Amino acid sequence: MSPEDLMRTRQAELRLVIFDCDGVLVDSEPVSSRVVAAELTAEGWPMTAEDSDRLFLGMTFTDMVPMIEAQLGRKLPDDWNRTLVRRLVETLSVEAEPIPGALETLAAVTALGLPWRVASNSSHEEMDAKFARIGLAQAVARRVHSHLDVAQGKPAPDLFLAAAAAEGVAPGECIVVEDSVPGARGAAAAGMDCLGFAPNSDGAALRAAGAAIFHSMFDLPVLFAAARRRPA
Repeated sequence: MSPEDLMRTRQAELRLVIFDCDGVLVDSEPVSSRVVAAELTAEGWPMTAEDSDRLFLGMTFTDMVPMIEAQLGRKLPDDWNRTLVRRLVETLSVEAEPIPGALETLAAVTALGLPWRVASNSSHEEMDAKFARIGLAQAVARRVHSHLDVAQGKPAPDLFLAAAAAEGVAPGECIVVEDSVPGARGAAAAGMDCLGFAPNSDGAALRAAGAAIFHSMFDLPVLFAAARRRPA
């Protein structure tokens, strides 16, 4: 299904857009993958940034740990998560950039009077650094949901359901914008339609997870405007 078909055939009024952070609003995934790869290489698992992206895209650090420890054949240091988050915050605070079209999309959604929120498997500390770097700290204030706020991160539905509850809307009245398979699966589990952002591929994996694929963030304002104009 195309994004246009999804908007046209939705039964419920669109009352909330829930954006992922990394890879949707902030171009932080290459930076994060590089940092994670360096940390794991230092621990004894030689890895490139491309390996890290392929293996861990969309996962929480907590969910990554069993995979890493199985590969290493030993436990990670007790402070591994904390050290990794600190190094990511230091790096992202000077290297993170907005995804092309993301700032324009948020401005357009706001102008439409359409509420929006952010739901991410990142920590609040990481997101604070990213959003401050790209000038969105004030815009996202009180709109951000981290996996640390709920029982389980993506692919569980908890993050998306928490965002909908905070806005006081039903799951069917939400649309999720995601770039990862765990995120698309989480949206489906929450009973929400998902737009899958695939800027550099055909989005086959996202499509298989239930997302309608689009390739440019600049496409979203027109889609959301059409949804708002459609009779409820």
